[in-house]
Amino acid sequence: MNFFVLEGFDFLFVCPGDIVIIVEDLATCSADSDDWWAGHVLRVIGGARDPSANSLFQVANVDTGIVRTINADLVKKILIPRMSNKIK
Repeated sequence: MNFFVLEGFDFLFVCPGDIVIIVEDLATCSADSDDWWAGHVLRVIGGARDPSANSLFQVANVDTGIVRTINADLVKKILIPRMSNKIK
């Protein structure tokens, strides 16, 4: 599987349709932590000062289907960009 990784700033490039890895608590996250989950980005919400900068995401958990709104900085990696989600 190909990963789209830009160290620390992945959330700036997230678009609706991306599959992303979300880490719940960055402060206590370690390499062997299980506090992460995969989500399908439904909506991107811009910030108040700069509407073009990602601030919040509406994300559906790929395992449970639960839809949540999360802070953009909880996104650790873009696992599958939306352009590669298309069936060829």
